[in-house]
Amino acid sequence: MTARPRIGVTVSNKGARLTWLAHWLAVLRAGGRPVRLSVGGRTEVSGLDGLVIGGGDDIGAALYGGEVGLDVRIDPARDRMEQQALDVALHADLPILGVCRGAQMINIHLGGSLHQDVYAAYSGLPRLRTPLARKRISVAGGSRLARLMGGGRIAVNSLHHQAVKRLGRGLKVSARDAHRVVQAVENPAADFLVGVQWHPEFLIFHRRHQALYRGLVRAARG
Repeated sequence: MTARPRIGVTVSNKGARLTWLAHWLAVLRAGGRPVRLSVGGRTEVSGLDGLVIGGGDDIGAALYGGEVGLDVRIDPARDRMEQQALDVALHADLPILGVCRGAQMINIHLGGSLHQDVYAAYSGLPRLRTPLARKRISVAGGSRLARLMGGGRIAVNSLHHQAVKRLGRGLKVSARDAHRVVQAVENPAADFLVGVQWHPEFLIFHRRHQALYRGLVRAARG
């Protein structure tokens, strides 16, 4: 194992400069070597020690039996790339962190589904959309997420309008918000398979959020 484990980070092919730089810094600060994965660039997971599935456009509804044709931005090429990356990473038992869309992609890849519009699914849900830590979530005691970030209530940001509905194989809910929307999932049987509905890459100067990347890199070192 190299001194800095190679951590692949999937991002959109266009308009993802800020997101990539945020993940790059988070992985670097955690002791890893970030490697950008995107359609039109590097897509191979082989040779990597860990994987971050990043945020971005909505996932194609056909992948989980949702309503096709809603007025949303999708990226089918990225969907395919990330599913292939997850195939390889899961087969190789690589540590995996899913961020927002990435958490949803992990859930779908394992047979789960999504609420296509979280505001329609949950009555009275505030329309909060901010990169700042303005929403409170509750972390399940005894979960891997609690061991990484600490238990109880945590302030997170919110940039999503979809959310996990039916859980994928092996996954358990490890955090919810006050309206019971799923905010994090994990596989307790895996070495490191965690998905969070928020964007920790924009909150890495908060110790508890940077802890997600530290945990990923630590798992990648073996």
